[in-house]
Amino acid sequence: MSSSSDRTGNNILLGVCGGIAAYKSAYLVREFVKNGFDVKVIMTESAKDFVGPLTFSTLSKNPVYSEMFNSQTGEWTNHIDLGKWADLFVIAPATANTLAKAAHGQADNLLLTSYLSATCPVLWAPAMDLDMYRHRSTQLNIKTLEKAGDHIIMPESGELASGLTGQGRLPEPEKIFKVCQDLLKKNKPGSKKKRAEKRVLVTAGPTFEPIDPVRFLGNRSSGKMGFAIAESLAENGYLVDLVTGPSNLEASDPNIEVIRVESSDQMEKEALKAFKKCSGAILSAAVADFKPAKVLAQKRKKTKGENLDLKLIQTVDIALSLKKIKSPGQFVVGFALETENEIKNARSKMNRKGFDMIVLNSLNDKGAGFQSDTNKITILKPGNAKPLVFDLKSKREVAEDIVAQINSLK
Repeated sequence: MSSSSDRTGNNILLGVCGGIAAYKSAYLVREFVKNGFDVKVIMTESAKDFVGPLTFSTLSKNPVYSEMFNSQTGEWTNHIDLGKWADLFVIAPATANTLAKAAHGQADNLLLTSYLSATCPVLWAPAMDLDMYRHRSTQLNIKTLEKAGDHIIMPESGELASGLTGQGRLPEPEKIFKVCQDLLKKNKPGSKKKRAEKRVLVTAGPTFEPIDPVRFLGNRSSGKMGFAIAESLAENGYLVDLVTGPSNLEASDPNIEVIRVESSDQMEKEALKAFKKCSGAILSAAVADFKPAKVLAQKRKKTKGENLDLKLIQTVDIALSLKKIKSPGQFVVGFALETENEIKNARSKMNRKGFDMIVLNSLNDKGAGFQSDTNKITILKPGNAKPLVFDLKSKREVAEDIVAQINSLK
């Protein structure tokens, strides 16, 4: 059995749990091997009901591990060596059962004992039915693992094995592989930047304001801009508290703590809590302006010929809430999405809310706005400073421009 001294930077330990998505893990192994990685696979007993061990051993060119010891020969599988051999431990698919056990430190199979022995980064790729994924217990277990330092690649939406449509599908192997590459790159010896003492709050994504247990008011924000800013901050040595509304995105940098919320009230609560320990905040989330005055306890049935009139009230203003507790030395950066009189309206918003800087998006600019992978921004600062106009760029490049301006704030 190999040990930590055998680490090459290319050692992948893949855990496969018992779910219909286990077949995708075979393609993931092939992707790793094709790109020069050494892969060892641990299967739970139930995973064997979906894909045979021979498939994985053939693709990986390594034995497949599933038992802690061989009852016939007494041979023991050293889970400690497996955990120390790996440069990255990927669990894909990760079932609700295995997530729950890992979150609570249970170790009743080889995959879990290896997880508890692992000294490398760990990436979980949950895949399950919609209701199981949404269940408060599963969400709590995912948050527990994130807070412990593990990484999560969120499931995608689509048609599920049960026939339901929603979030729960395992991402495609190519996407998981790309996340793994990024994690390995950031965890190579000497690749980490010195951790700074500064911690920054970032808000991202939309908010969903409930109408009833099924329906909500929301917007088209994907969270891409906020996640890109968080990643850029982390690469520049900041610690980041990323408070995000509903989004399928994941943060791969260990210096980013992801706090997931749904409504504007929940986002305000978490933002206020985080801001107290941060040196600044970047409010890139697209928070809904209005919410239903009353949330219905049961699903509203549609009756023929009847209309539904909703009374809407204003949501909380997170920027003004932070302004009330902002102390000398803290900064707040806001965003403005405008369609007319862009500079005038953005500057008015900046002054009204006490921003130290505001990032202006105009929906009149092609390639800017929600869900796209590009953005075009103008940055305004207080006083009569000339607006900084940037070209259309990828959102990651835009994030780097924003962080460069934040570094200049004194």
